[in-house]
Amino acid sequence: MRETALYAFLKRNGVEDAPRHPLAGDASSRRYERIEVGEKSLILMDAPPPEDVTRFTEISKTLIGRGYSAPEIQAEDTAEGFLLLEDLGDDLFARLFEAGEAEKPLYCLAVDFLVDLAKTPPPEFLPVFSDDYLRAQNEMFLDFYVPEKLDGPLSDEPREFYREIWENMLPRMRMGPNVMLLRDFHSENLLYLKDRKGLKALGLLDFQDALKGPAAYDLVSLLQDARRDVDETLAAEMIYHYLDETGVEEAAFLESYAILGAHRALRIMGIFCRLAKVEGKTRYLDMIPRMQQHLAGNLAHPGLAALRNWLQLTIGEGKS
Repeated sequence: MRETALYAFLKRNGVEDAPRHPLAGDASSRRYERIEVGEKSLILMDAPPPEDVTRFTEISKTLIGRGYSAPEIQAEDTAEGFLLLEDLGDDLFARLFEAGEAEKPLYCLAVDFLVDLAKTPPPEFLPVFSDDYLRAQNEMFLDFYVPEKLDGPLSDEPREFYREIWENMLPRMRMGPNVMLLRDFHSENLLYLKDRKGLKALGLLDFQDALKGPAAYDLVSLLQDARRDVDETLAAEMIYHYLDETGVEEAAFLESYAILGAHRALRIMGIFCRLAKVEGKTRYLDMIPRMQQHLAGNLAHPGLAALRNWLQLTIGEGKS
């Protein structure tokens, strides 16, 4: 049934007989293919409902309108969840680094993009990275990661204590106005487009879950990558490059960065355990040690002492 709908979509766009090659997917139900069209190519996004591709198209058009390099939408069937996208190529940051490309210029390009992105208010249509959203995301850690450590579910008392700790940290997480957050802003979703100049040289992928929220989040996503190690000295240099370029207050930003980093690490650890347990995607478990290291680094900030103590007492983790 799905293949029939896909064939009809490709036929409407005159590419039903074009060669198709599967591309690596992500943790979602979306899948991608490269379609050869003469000397060019297109990217097929197949996002079965209930996923909604309209968010991707809205954000792509917004980013392009602001002068950035998101894939242009060539054709869409929003009801079925099919998109044909501009092919931005294969030069992912992660792939280039593996091939020996210098890291600093590319990370600097990504940070310069975040600096520029923060200069303009986020689109009104984006959902807010709200306190309720963060609370809901925190439950993933409690429901999937913690039980693996305790060999059973977490009892009510430590769960409530955990929630109280976060209630105390939430106000300190926010500093300055909300910005547009691409959220999955890391080395496997960023491309280097060598034929484009300035910020257009940064190709952007996988931004359909974008929100508006605290500026430090995407910098955390970039520098505390679940998929690769970023040199600590380079990461610190990029943080201070961001601070220098934006002029934001250092102490407040660094605390926000640590709180968001801890939240993101805990959330991802919970997601990876859920993917392994519920969907059998055990390969994500190999990334958990790296996220544990990121978590320990964030917990070193004095503003996270209560969370650090809770983790050490409850599951014996959190030490650097």
